[in-house]
Amino acid sequence: MTTTAVAPLTTADAEALVAAAVKAAEKAGVAVSVTVLDAGGHLLAFRRDDRAVLISGETSTRKAYTALQLNTPTADLVDAVQPGGLFHTLPTALDRPLLFIAGGVPVRRDGRLIGAVGVGGGAPEQDHGFATAAVESLA
Repeated sequence: MTTTAVAPLTTADAEALVAAAVKAAEKAGVAVSVTVLDAGGHLLAFRRDDRAVLISGETSTRKAYTALQLNTPTADLVDAVQPGGLFHTLPTALDRPLLFIAGGVPVRRDGRLIGAVGVGGGAPEQDHGFATAAVESLA
């Protein structure tokens, strides 16, 4: 069996993701915090804007963590945690609680999960757009 290696998310990639998310947010006039995690959930890059809501840094980290753990954009999970949804009873007693608010997006390379980016500070839909713009810029 032959296995094809996929390049991991590098610090340079993570810095580029942060810069792209911040650029998209600044264009919209929104102050945000951005977190980038590698495939193992390790922090690769982080930026907190002092003009953003104080908890935006923790929010961006939890959004990235949720997108990474579930390998899905957090925007796609919002309905799943509502009563009757797929994850309504999902335990949150993990080492870092999950956050089901739009703004976390997995980062993939060659179809494989290599990390995640989370954005906090704007409206959830805005954060999702900023995170998606960042991921698309890496391609």
